[in-house]
Amino acid sequence: VQLQASGGGLVQAGGSLTLSCAASGRSVSRNIMSWFRQTPGQEREFVAGVSRGGGSTIYADTVKGRFTISRDNAKNTVYLQMNSVKLEDMAVYYCAARAAIMTATIATAPKDYAYWGQGTQVTVSS
Repeated sequence: VQLQASGGGLVQAGGSLTLSCAASGRSVSRNIMSWFRQTPGQEREFVAGVSRGGGSTIYADTVKGRFTISRDNAKNTVYLQMNSVKLEDMAVYYCAARAAIMTATIATAPKDYAYWGQGTQVTVSS
């Protein structure tokens, strides 16, 4: 599975941005999908995750109520809608997929994800 993240860029604080993660190689409809983010010198942190069918989602407390994760299995794509963006949201954002044979749990630890995109930079201006 190859994951290609896109949609990052410059956004003003309070604004909105939508990230996309397109999968190729095979369908990811059986994979838990999540977004993580990382800033220089910091560990990669969980942002949001979505179940295989899209019916269940979980969010980090820092983004709850502002970000929305969704997926379109027909398009093999996962999205992260970012609203009310804050300066502290500035980071490189990565999409990730759990291995299909794993449980249905939306894991929050990077070690539980088998496939990673290359990252897309989100820069927030004040």
